[in-house]
Amino acid sequence: MTNVAQTVITTDMKTYLSDAIELVLIENKSVLEKINYFTIAQLGQTIMNSPRIFVAGEGRSGLVIKMFAMRLMHLGHQVYVVGETITPSIQAGDLLINFSGSGTTEHIWQITHKSKEIGAYVASVTTQADSPLAKIADFLVLIEAAAKQDHSHQKSQQFSGSLFEQASLLLFDTLFHVLFKEYGKNAESLWSLHANLE
Repeated sequence: MTNVAQTVITTDMKTYLSDAIELVLIENKSVLEKINYFTIAQLGQTIMNSPRIFVAGEGRSGLVIKMFAMRLMHLGHQVYVVGETITPSIQAGDLLINFSGSGTTEHIWQITHKSKEIGAYVASVTTQADSPLAKIADFLVLIEAAAKQDHSHQKSQQFSGSLFEQASLLLFDTLFHVLFKEYGKNAESLWSLHANLE
């Protein structure tokens, strides 16, 4: 027999979830519609032409960029996560893609600055157009979401940083889809590169 209190909680929870899903979808659609598609197209072309691609990010942003790195690997690219023990040295002509909502993450800044000194191309994904990582970038992917330090709820009703991470994942999954079509590959060819030591 169902407890009345449990029924009320379940009903309320369904409403909360429905409202939250609607909020997340609306916010992401709004942010993604403001993306500079020309910059994304340029970045996509650079990815296609890059001998090697390096990615860097901390925390949840780092998880998102690792997901994109995996997709690039599936497309046949040489791609490396900065900080892993098997990651080689970056060289002139390589591409570094960094994710930092604030655009000021110290470790990511050090990596990016060194990459530029070596002669690598840099793409910065951030919410802050006037941040150090934005200013040093060859390709600035500006995602107009709240930075994690922004608790004003003016740009997002979600917890700080969530919208940036969600929109970044959707945007770069979309870029992967475009590259997948551009290369003319099929799912079977990508599956052959899927991890088999699981």
